[in-house]
Amino acid sequence: MSQRTFTLNYGKRNVSFKIPAGQLLHEVIGRNQPPAADLRAAYTQALDHPIDSAPLREVVRPGDTVAITVSDITRGWQRNADTLPFLLDVLNAAGVPDEKVTLIIAVGAHRKNTPAEFIELCGPQVCRRVRVVNHDAWDADNAVFLGRTSRGTPVEASHLAVDADKLILTGGVIYHYMVGYGGGRKSVMPGICSNTTIQACHLWSLEPRAGAGRSRLAQSKMTDGNPAHEDMMECASLVRPDFIVNVVPNLDGEICGIFAGNWVSAWRKATQQVDAIYGVEIQEKADIVIATAGGYPRDINLYQTTKTMDNAVHAVKDGGVSVILSECPDIREPLEYFRWFDYPTIAEHDRALRTDYTIAGWCALITREYCRQSPTIMLTRPENAELARRAGLIPAATIDEALKMAYDRCGQQAPSVTVLPNGANTLPCLAPGK
Repeated sequence: MSQRTFTLNYGKRNVSFKIPAGQLLHEVIGRNQPPAADLRAAYTQALDHPIDSAPLREVVRPGDTVAITVSDITRGWQRNADTLPFLLDVLNAAGVPDEKVTLIIAVGAHRKNTPAEFIELCGPQVCRRVRVVNHDAWDADNAVFLGRTSRGTPVEASHLAVDADKLILTGGVIYHYMVGYGGGRKSVMPGICSNTTIQACHLWSLEPRAGAGRSRLAQSKMTDGNPAHEDMMECASLVRPDFIVNVVPNLDGEICGIFAGNWVSAWRKATQQVDAIYGVEIQEKADIVIATAGGYPRDINLYQTTKTMDNAVHAVKDGGVSVILSECPDIREPLEYFRWFDYPTIAEHDRALRTDYTIAGWCALITREYCRQSPTIMLTRPENAELARRAGLIPAATIDEALKMAYDRCGQQAPSVTVLPNGANTLPCLAPGK
């Protein structure tokens, strides 16, 4: 039987393996789109011809104070260092000098970014031109109470954002395994909200009944009826952003879409391009799914790898086997992630999460749910084996070892196999009626 050879990213190198061609069910790649030929021209065009908004140069007034949200270091792929100079130049031309602009690194409940990371994210030129600050979700003096959502979430946001004459959101849009898509309202909640708001809003990612685990509506690509997304939208509406600029990356990580204007409709337009690139229809689920996070830095730790595990479970049969390629050089980061596995059952984990919600705790919960749905083998560094087992994963030191375990556990002579070469971003979507 002929063989198909695959070479997938793993850490800062590649791993190759072969699959019998007759057993290959799907290769989930996505549909690439070309990058902007002239990034400055495309970006400026988007600002001058926005969606459901006046051009940015008409939204701001000469002398306005302007706050701009910028995603943190975990979203470095958004290429803000390349695009922020274009945004500042348009503001300058509209009468807003650099000294009137503040960039807020929208870290949400993540750690603060370092001055070196400011430069990596925004570029040295921008860091010299304007003020750059971290949002601090735990600083009560920084929080402004704006009201409550219809679900009762208290909305407290950064006074730097609320007090500015104009608030501009920047960001990037890809699938998000809790609220459907990234970008848009996420720059506000969790980006620049208090930890009180973040915890209350994120609780909607769980089923209403204690012990029932993750909400079945809080999933990638799902927004309608998704309570976590809907609450997040209400939070952002109370902050009232004035303008948005969101980008969409292609499969090579280059900017292929720029969406500016109204913070709701421009973002929704961006999600359509995400569907066109990253939503991949499959006809059936496989006995074995092999997925890579895409190499460093997407596989830097197990916390980040949950995004790849989430996409893999969309393509594997119940009781099938997932093989995840994730080197995890910093598997212990964040340490809090692993303390959640001290709870002996998923139900106890779930109940504890409802009283002290953190994203790390939610990621640990869904990791346990993935492993309950299908055994999950992880190709990782040998020294990571103990922590991988603690999280319910089955560690393997080589791809050959991982595949042998997958075939043995599958218990079939010729199992069907699906491969996700870009597992962190591509979403397998089962065809209607299948």
